[in-house]
Amino acid sequence: MLNLKFLTVSKVLAPVLLTLSCGLSAAMIEVTDIAGRKVNIDPDKVKNIVLGEGRLTYTLALLDKEQPLARVVGWKDDLVKYDPDAYRKYLQVFPEIKDIENLGSPYAGDFSLEKVITLDTDLFILNLGKLLNAQESGLLEKLEKAGIKVVFVDFRQRPTQNTIPSMLMLGKVLGREAEANKFVDYYVEQMRSISSVVLQKKLEERPIVFIERAAGINPGKCCNTFGAANMGRLVDEAGGINWGSRKFPGFSGKVNPEVIFTDDPDYIIGTGANWAEARPNTQAVLLGYEATEALAQERLQALADRKGWPELKAVKDKNFFSIYHQFYNSPYHFIALQTFAKWFYPEDFKNLDPKAKFKELHDKFLPIDASGVFWHKLK
Repeated sequence: MLNLKFLTVSKVLAPVLLTLSCGLSAAMIEVTDIAGRKVNIDPDKVKNIVLGEGRLTYTLALLDKEQPLARVVGWKDDLVKYDPDAYRKYLQVFPEIKDIENLGSPYAGDFSLEKVITLDTDLFILNLGKLLNAQESGLLEKLEKAGIKVVFVDFRQRPTQNTIPSMLMLGKVLGREAEANKFVDYYVEQMRSISSVVLQKKLEERPIVFIERAAGINPGKCCNTFGAANMGRLVDEAGGINWGSRKFPGFSGKVNPEVIFTDDPDYIIGTGANWAEARPNTQAVLLGYEATEALAQERLQALADRKGWPELKAVKDKNFFSIYHQFYNSPYHFIALQTFAKWFYPEDFKNLDPKAKFKELHDKFLPIDASGVFWHKLK
């Protein structure tokens, strides 16, 4: 016998259910990006991606080891210019990336939105540090009007706070949640291997550390450093006291070398990368996948020999170092953190091997192999 009440309810609900199924995709999700923006997106429809920075390659590679850039149709060419060693590594494995469109800076006046639309872009990934630029230039509004989804990530401003939510959000948006979760588990393990030790260090035990941002990139010019963010934050997390955090608020600042000479910090760490191809006259330590120990030592010694620097305690005690600049905008900045901790507390971390961890990171998560030199100590 038919249930007339059931048939009546079914007739009433049928149009409603049909409307819902037509109006919403079953795969549509809502995510909150690192700028706090709620974005509705269907991961199954993210076919073409544009990167606000080419160095977001470091992140995509962790989420898709087999084809990290297969969906990337356009980017800013900062990876090509400022980390050419890494670009060539990826190019060797994925030669097709040479065809990725160089779109220039998304915030420049000559940025071509039409080109982005022509590329059938579904998703535009931007860095949180450029949120204001994206708003003031009208980029966000234009992309939204064009129906292109935008998400913000952050591995630079507040890396220790925003790396995990950035990875998890991207994992959802790109349909790579399992890979994101796997990396996050590994990341937490690596970070805690340091925090569990340094949290026990008293303030008076901690060394004063000066970070020279992009040391030697402009010959004869010094010095830029980090506040309580980015590399400065990693210094604090590694059990040091970041010199810049005590001097000024914000992300970074310019410093008169005389102030450094007066304060005479215990440790000095410059950041370096292969900027020689973009800036042939640079005096920076050219760290990266193609770097050599011999050249790193030569360049680091030259920085230590600058006028006034040989008298500093850090130089005299050989507590003068260089670290790969690109760790400052990478989900695997824990390698820099571990390296710092081992420099500051060699006895506490005598069993820690950052170089082995760097290789392990590549073997587990990245499509390229580890090579080159990514940090160096003055000999």
